[in-house]
Amino acid sequence: MPNFDPRNLADLVRRPILTEKATILMEQNKYTFEVTPKSSKPEIKAAIEDLFQVKVIKINTALPPRKQRRVGKFIGYKPQYKRAIVTVAPGDEDKIRKLLFPDV
Repeated sequence: MPNFDPRNLADLVRRPILTEKATILMEQNKYTFEVTPKSSKPEIKAAIEDLFQVKVIKINTALPPRKQRRVGKFIGYKPQYKRAIVTVAPGDEDKIRKLLFPDV
């Protein structure tokens, strides 16, 4: 695995995605994050392992199409984003849940 600069890895992961489907996937040790569109799977894996100190088993990514939005007569688009579904090793789910949901 190539070495990535840890200072740049934190900028790859923007935020966790908390939807109904994402919470169902959490029962299977799969966590969903919004990442930068140009990031690759090895970069995402290194960023998650560095930020949360967990072992990542698998990463699935999706680049959904941009949605069109209209304000009056002007038509624009919502920002492009990439969704990463990260599968965490079976013993590490407590570490990532404590960081993502500190009050629960």
